[in-house]
Amino acid sequence: MRIFRTLAVVIFSALVALTGAGCSVRNVRPVDAHAYPITVVCIQENPKVVVPEFVTVIEEGFARHGIRSRRVHTPAPADCEYTVSYTARQSWDFVPYLRSAELRLAHGDETIGTATYYHRRGLAPSKWAGARSKMAPVMDELLSGFPPRDGSGSLR
Repeated sequence: MRIFRTLAVVIFSALVALTGAGCSVRNVRPVDAHAYPITVVCIQENPKVVVPEFVTVIEEGFARHGIRSRRVHTPAPADCEYTVSYTARQSWDFVPYLRSAELRLAHGDETIGTATYYHRRGLAPSKWAGARSKMAPVMDELLSGFPPRDGSGSLR
């Protein structure tokens, strides 16, 4: 009987390792909504990022929290009080998938919030999930001090 129990534990541990349990890491420093009452944010376009819909997901995240957004080129125009810069990288495992992303929210030259997402190597099915399912929780945590709202906030 002990052999079967030991074997079951070994098999379960191997399955957890192979499926990549705990394969994604989020590290977020939320924005202090009381110190920074953001109503509009400028998203500095990064032409090196080729992750489909990545910027759209970022815009949707701000809109869910009642913050309008507009896309701008770098450097941001002088009328942009709050800016977001980002990077995102894809990897490939049969198909491309979002491997990592970093967001920096700034008020002038001061960083007021940061968020990172990173997928460690592994066979977790969540690896192939879209950018929306990976980044929406990251955006909600970054903007946790701003109550969720309905409607779109894009200023395209």
